[in-house]
Amino acid sequence: MEDYLHQVWMGNTVQLYAIVLAQIIVVWILFRLLRRFIIAALKKFAARTQSQVDDAIVEAAEKFIIPFIFLMINYGIVQQLKLSVRVDHVLKVAVAVITAYYFVRFINHAMQLSVNLYMHSKNEPPERIKQVTGILSIFKAVVWLAGIVMLIDNLGYNITTLITGLGIGGIAIALAAQNILTDLFSYFVIFFDKPFNIGDAISVNNAAGTVERIGIKTSHVRSLTGEQLVIPNADLVKSTIKNFKRQQRRGIIFKMNVRYDTPAEKLDAIPQLVEQIIKAQPDITFDRCHLVAFVDYSLTFETLYFVESADYRLYLDRQQQIFREILKAFSDKGIEFAFPGQTFILQQPPAVAEKK
Repeated sequence: MEDYLHQVWMGNTVQLYAIVLAQIIVVWILFRLLRRFIIAALKKFAARTQSQVDDAIVEAAEKFIIPFIFLMINYGIVQQLKLSVRVDHVLKVAVAVITAYYFVRFINHAMQLSVNLYMHSKNEPPERIKQVTGILSIFKAVVWLAGIVMLIDNLGYNITTLITGLGIGGIAIALAAQNILTDLFSYFVIFFDKPFNIGDAISVNNAAGTVERIGIKTSHVRSLTGEQLVIPNADLVKSTIKNFKRQQRRGIIFKMNVRYDTPAEKLDAIPQLVEQIIKAQPDITFDRCHLVAFVDYSLTFETLYFVESADYRLYLDRQQQIFREILKAFSDKGIEFAFPGQTFILQQPPAVAEKK
């Protein structure tokens, strides 16, 4: 048996192979126990705390740190063997690739968790958190590209030409996709500046509706008549956006035209009459009512009041009731509205009148 253990295969004794294999098995058992008991206990402890940071740390340790440490320990154990140059090179390349893989995944995972924790700490709505996915996908792709370049450099290849090619290619792509990049940067503006969120009722470029989706290139708005409007983000950023959901109160201005032959005492009574009607309505704040203009066919009164709510239906209900009350009050007081038109006064010449 002792002679068998001292036999040499590919530059190493059978005994050394057995020792290396035993060490790998022991390490595997230890890491299995570590995951089953220690990591499980840490998960239970983290679940009892209010902070999500410890949950993130335990998750990162289980997914990335422990597997990477297990890999490096096994690689160190295998280094006890005398390996051929080719096998040693293959192992080094494999370790470099796996290291880069875990490194990039760890950075992307940490970035994802950090952003999610920040968004939750700011009590951002679920729609906003979903929007982060689009932005993070771009940054994750950049991290993967950087990781691949670093891997190639560590493997001993000259990356100067590669970086130069990427730079020239990036410029060419940027020139060919100017519109796409403009919409992409506009998406960043919308995300960080937050002129509107998913579910907001907005009006832009004579189009109004509810925001259904905010994409990297376009945003989708469901119009009041049911159509889906697909609007480029660049157009949204360049336009004036009315966000009705964030409206705290609604200011209403309306004008009334009365006849020129309305008696002075009735003209004086109109502002007070309108004020009484508006103040009698709930959720309404009266501001003013004045005679503001002499137009071709009428005297114009302008009224301003506020609906203390952003509810559009409530505004219509109150406005309808106010208009009906004004019509009834004017009819009772004998105040007539003016209609567009002209009045011709026919009068005989003075000479004709004297002969008669």
